[in-house]
Amino acid sequence: MEDKDFALFIKRVKDYTAIDLAQYKEAQMKRRLTTLRQKKGYDTFAGFFDAMMKDKAIFYEFLDRMTINVSEFWRNPNRWEVLEKQFIPQMLKTSRRPKIWSAACSTGEEPYTLAMIAAEKSGTTDIQIMATDIDDGAIEKARKAVYPDRSIRDVPAHYLKKYFRQEQLTYCITDDLKRMIKFQKQNLLVDTFDEGFDLIVCRNVMIYFTEEAKHLLYHKFAKSLKPGGILFVGSTEQIFSPGQYSLEPADTFFYRKK
Repeated sequence: MEDKDFALFIKRVKDYTAIDLAQYKEAQMKRRLTTLRQKKGYDTFAGFFDAMMKDKAIFYEFLDRMTINVSEFWRNPNRWEVLEKQFIPQMLKTSRRPKIWSAACSTGEEPYTLAMIAAEKSGTTDIQIMATDIDDGAIEKARKAVYPDRSIRDVPAHYLKKYFRQEQLTYCITDDLKRMIKFQKQNLLVDTFDEGFDLIVCRNVMIYFTEEAKHLLYHKFAKSLKPGGILFVGSTEQIFSPGQYSLEPADTFFYRKK
């Protein structure tokens, strides 16, 4: 009965939101959502779904739990250093305004990191970066761009001074940097992607998907890159046999479109 209850929940969520929980690793997803369901006081997923439909606060908490909105600036700093010193300068040699996408951007730390690096290396904030996520709540936080001090612990000092202003215990992104980012809602597994990107960053998201879903996404990302474009993935998301996606290793966790 418990399995049928969860299976029906998956179907109802997909019918209502187009989010297919079956594309996520079941054990991880079921464990996280069971914890949330019990925290809210519901014995079944059927009752929990009905509550989500009546109370948007519960629905948004479901999205937060499902998407694991854990992010920080310069996450894994040595990989961002490779992007800063190697790949962004290469892109700027061929395009003054490289086309950049932060996929599954969560609460904005990643696209703002990209914006700081792009602005610093190009000498202008006149570069547009697309940033997408499935969670409306996360996108709203990203647009506000107000962060606790724990989020900025890896931000290099000169970037912190130039692109943030401190307000008591929080740090706010400067307006000129905020204008570089275009945030929008997107379901990676369902929606079509734009094409011709110089750089796509999608980090620490694939680990939650099934192998079939990963395979689908890598094909979609590769199609969206222009020849020579770079896909930057998370530190636990090495792509095995990248050639099947018309990709080749460019550095650790960086892949180039052939």
